Amino acid sequence: MAASFISDFRLMWYLDELRKNELVKFKELLKQETVQRGLQPIPWAQVKKAKRQDLAGLMTQRYGEQPAWDLALCIFPKIHRKDLCDKAARESAANAYQTHIQKLISMWSRDAFTEIPGCFDQTLTREERESLEEYFTPRVPRRPHTVVLLGIPRIGKTRFLMKLMLAWSDGTLYRDKFSFIFYLCCRELKQLRVTSLAKLISRERPDDSVPLADIVAQPERILFIVDSLEELQCTLTEPESELCRDWREERSVERVLSSLLRRKILPESTLLLAAIPGRPEALESKLDHPDMQELRCFQDSHVKQYFCCSFGDRGRAMAAFSWVQNNEHLFTMCHVPLLCWMVCTSLKQEMERGRDLAATCCRSSSVFLSFMFQAFTPKGATRPSPQGQGLLKALCSLAAEGMWTDTWVFGKEELRRNGIADTDTPTLLDLRLFRKYSESGSSYSFIHACMQEFCAAMYYLLDSPREHSSRAVMPIEALLLTFFRKDRASWVFVGCFLFGLVHESEQQRLDALLGMQRSRELAPQLLGCLGSLVEIEDPEEQVEFLLLFYALFEVQSDAYASHLMSSLREAHFPLRERPDLAVAAYCLKYCCSLRELTVSVPEIFPEERGPNPMSSRTLLWWRQICSVLTANEHLQKLRVVESIFGRWTLLVLCCQLRQSTCPVQRLETSKVSFSCETGIFFDVFTSNPNLQQLSMTSTQLPHGDVWLLCGALSNPVCNLQELLLQDSGLSASDCKALASMLAKNRKLTLLDLSDNKLADGVSTLCAALRHPYCTVQTLVMAGCQISEHFCPHLSEVLLSNANLSRLDLSRNPLMDEGVARLCEALRQPTCSLKTLCLDSCQLTRACCEDLASVIAHSQTLHELDVTGNALSPSGVNLLLEAIRWPGRVLRRLRVSRASPEEGFCFDFSQENPPPCVISVD
Repeated sequence: MAASFISDFRLMWYLDELRKNELVKFKELLKQETVQRGLQPIPWAQVKKAKRQDLAGLMTQRYGEQPAWDLALCIFPKIHRKDLCDKAARESAANAYQTHIQKLISMWSRDAFTEIPGCFDQTLTREERESLEEYFTPRVPRRPHTVVLLGIPRIGKTRFLMKLMLAWSDGTLYRDKFSFIFYLCCRELKQLRVTSLAKLISRERPDDSVPLADIVAQPERILFIVDSLEELQCTLTEPESELCRDWREERSVERVLSSLLRRKILPESTLLLAAIPGRPEALESKLDHPDMQELRCFQDSHVKQYFCCSFGDRGRAMAAFSWVQNNEHLFTMCHVPLLCWMVCTSLKQEMERGRDLAATCCRSSSVFLSFMFQAFTPKGATRPSPQGQGLLKALCSLAAEGMWTDTWVFGKEELRRNGIADTDTPTLLDLRLFRKYSESGSSYSFIHACMQEFCAAMYYLLDSPREHSSRAVMPIEALLLTFFRKDRASWVFVGCFLFGLVHESEQQRLDALLGMQRSRELAPQLLGCLGSLVEIEDPEEQVEFLLLFYALFEVQSDAYASHLMSSLREAHFPLRERPDLAVAAYCLKYCCSLRELTVSVPEIFPEERGPNPMSSRTLLWWRQICSVLTANEHLQKLRVVESIFGRWTLLVLCCQLRQSTCPVQRLETSKVSFSCETGIFFDVFTSNPNLQQLSMTSTQLPHGDVWLLCGALSNPVCNLQELLLQDSGLSASDCKALASMLAKNRKLTLLDLSDNKLADGVSTLCAALRHPYCTVQTLVMAGCQISEHFCPHLSEVLLSNANLSRLDLSRNPLMDEGVARLCEALRQPTCSLKTLCLDSCQLTRACCEDLASVIAHSQTLHELDVTGNALSPSGVNLLLEAIRWPGRVLRRLRVSRASPEEGFCFDFSQENPPPCVISVD
């Protein structure tokens, strides 16, 4: 620790715990104890008049820190203050644990980052320290703290957590907040079947000098760090009856961890969780008021600084940095600290050998291959020795087994089984391919999970997986299917690495590195697998398109990309990072048969704030992606989901959408927000005659935007026929704009205003819907807070609008009184309505006579839905009786179950009038 555990300050603090009479007795026993031990006594006059602080100083000066402390610990029990001895033992154990953590993290950091200069060390940066201090600043008084640290895969979350623990162990962070920090890595824990929180804690303790019960007796002094949460299948939705309440109770590791996170065990403890965004799904909603934080990686300036430190020669450093900066994939890799070191190492050695970086380090797979080639090739040689090739093959075998068994830390047994002898581990450590994972040196891991994935990919170039000693290692087809389906959260790059290795430019280095290898014969097989994945039915449900695109990008074969993408009908991918844009831009230009495209752009491009944003690479890629809207004559539907648009990104998109050559007929936005003026977006609908459907579900529309939209629809050149504004933040004041549009528009046939607070604007809206030229055929106003008071206005619409054939008023509190008013209109011969949905409208048996009358006498109503209402069995019977009425035209009736029996469906197909299906939900 930063300060010694034994000090006169600590002695003073303990003496300060004594009452006045206990202090007097302590002084008397001090005089006796020093005589018995043969120590030179402190003059009694000084002892007698000394205050607590002075007495601690006298003892330390006369006897030294340790003997003074030993004297105090001997005297405390004799004055009946053994509790102070117990407290000292607990603090001593905590100090020993902190020292253990310090040694463990120092070992971990040393082995992982020895070769990384300057900007890489074990200490927290000022920004990191400020963030961590913020993490556990109480935001809700007296509520236990939960912090969730989100970061994309391989960004360095574990390294950040290790730096946190090291700062705590040396007393510079959280020293007065936590007595114990326990690190639980889900990647390791998933190997366990049954455990308890007690056992998980014991795994992290070097000794048991303090009983575990004493540690958990102060849960508010414990911080649990749970790393790689996505590795465990913890849904956090288990019934509470399945969770643990006792820290000694043994259950599956998933149940124990879920019990801890849901605060059923040690609820007063503090939690710090590290996970990948979106995994587990909806994590924030499943925890008790978590503080969601995002881990920031290297910034661009850090990467540049790092290159300068790594190369030494500034000229070469800047040349290498410029090369990487122009290669989006490599530049993104460099924002992960360890990978930045690896890229620098590879580039520096390639440049020293006078090689062209464009030929040797142009893709992520080529950089890894260069690193491996340099690691195994002796200085002055052109290829690895036979012994080096054998060790590399064994390393690849180990990596493949680890991927299939979800193993990332390997013991000596796993190493030996794959051909790595005890004498080989020092070599792998020296080559910076391995690092020690334990103080004893009996377990190891690859320096980074990406390195294990790359070695696993290389294994498939060596031998048939059927020859592997582990049955878990599956054939290459299974590997690809597992990867592209994203069945394993820990598989991030292995599939793309495999495709990159079969690139023609890598063959010479692979031949030299591995000797006999089969990348040439694998290439057609890999590309065939990719083709079959594209052609499967409902590909969006089974594979992640972006991973497919990344694989194609690694192959860099225009001919094959064109052949493969030409058969793709649907594509759905999120654009989370800049490399995603480059990959999507490359692949989409070959999708000539695309009919449906779904994209997500969750972040505003930072270049939008620059002086010349349209020249930025990311916006150029975005322009290439959007160009598919005019280049593909078959494209009918565009969905934009969970996106944020700035001025320039929106401008690029709209410039394509507004073209008459853009064949898109249906445009959908869901959870989209605009940080700019939206006029250009709504102008699209008066420019492109092909657009017929617009859905803006959960896209919040300010009042001004509603007027812009309605203005576009009021223009005679607008061809929109369907407008869906579900949950778009509309209010009663927006109904004036909608009414104005309805009075002028002659093409709109479907209007969906569900889940908007429109109640007071219904009368304004109904006035427009009664207009004789109103063309709306389907009106959906579910969940719009419409009460029974507005039903007279709706009734007038039913009597006046001959085009209206479907009305959905579900989830509105219409009550029996409101439905009675609707039924009056429904019985009239001038009413043309064919479908009426009244699901969950707070109806009772009292309205059933009115509904039965409509069923019996209406000459147009074909379908009635009254599910979600408490109609009672007798009320339902009234409706069933009405169905038997000779003049009835109703074809389908949906009601809720009136009794606890199973659902059923009546078919009156043998009766006259025409058959009616009654569905009971």
